[in-house]
Amino acid sequence: MKILITGGAGFIGSHVVRLFVNKYPDYQIFNLDKLTYAGNLDNLKDIEQKSNYHFIKGDIVDQDFVQELYHKHKFDGTIHLAAESHVDRSILNPLEFVQTNVIGTVNLLNAARDIWKENYTNKLFYHVSTDEVYGSLGNEGLFTESTAYDPHSPYSASKASSDHFVRAYHDTYGLPIVISNCSNNYGAYQFPEKLIPLFIHNIKNSKPLPVYGKGENVRDWLYVVDHARAIDLVYHQGKQGATYNIGGFNEWKNIDLIRLMCQVMDKKLNQTEGTAEKLIEFVKDRAGHDLRYAIDASKINQELGWSPSVTFEQGIELTIDWYLENTQWLDNVTSGNYQTYYETQYVKR
Repeated sequence: MKILITGGAGFIGSHVVRLFVNKYPDYQIFNLDKLTYAGNLDNLKDIEQKSNYHFIKGDIVDQDFVQELYHKHKFDGTIHLAAESHVDRSILNPLEFVQTNVIGTVNLLNAARDIWKENYTNKLFYHVSTDEVYGSLGNEGLFTESTAYDPHSPYSASKASSDHFVRAYHDTYGLPIVISNCSNNYGAYQFPEKLIPLFIHNIKNSKPLPVYGKGENVRDWLYVVDHARAIDLVYHQGKQGATYNIGGFNEWKNIDLIRLMCQVMDKKLNQTEGTAEKLIEFVKDRAGHDLRYAIDASKINQELGWSPSVTFEQGIELTIDWYLENTQWLDNVTSGNYQTYYETQYVKR
């Protein structure tokens, strides 16, 4: 079986690639990544020599390239994770998010449909999306698979659009698809523009911890290794045409999460309790900042038997330990050195 995983050099994608390469030695896993700022082949150094792993540098926005790639390799499945994913960046440059998240997805759908149209047996297009397409919750309630879409940022609007296109290709052309919408991921190899790795880096270097508004926004947090496990289950056992919400059953106010991180970091760095918390600075809230996200993941639990394997307290400790033990990776990413190296060293296989 040949599976194309897009965005496989990114945060979530690298965990999915690693899981599939190691768990399924009979599969040929193709990692397609543009290697933008968030794509880093250092994330996959431990498997880059495996015989069933292949890296291809390319842009899903390039229609001709995508068509040629599918016709050359005749993939049996696609797990689509490639996306622009940072809300703040989408506010600054929404068109970039439309190009990658919408046009790129449609290019992949067209290519998959083109090579599978004679026989959809044992084929699957799996689109990995976000809970942000559902909009914002009040103090109560959970997002379910039937929650109406209500995106509030250019990022979430672009992901909502791509979700609709995936479903439309299933309804219009019969393309075998599945979609999952996940909550906030955290763990090793996350680019430090996101809250948890950014604050680990800032605390380690005694830099300010900028908190939007009063830090009252609530997020559900999902350990990335558990997300990769869920993707594996959905790909192999999910019902075609279905949507699965993947969440950590783990809601935290941003300010409470940050204070917990400060406490753990003080212990890890042998600092006086309260040292890291002094770095917190409240800043003007972000435009379109949704108040609360919370996922009801009961469907994937009941149908596929998935549930998180670690508590948040366990996961955040594992995550902090990883970043403190891999300071070279974090320094390379924050300095940009990883991009210069792999621009000349990557191998197209």
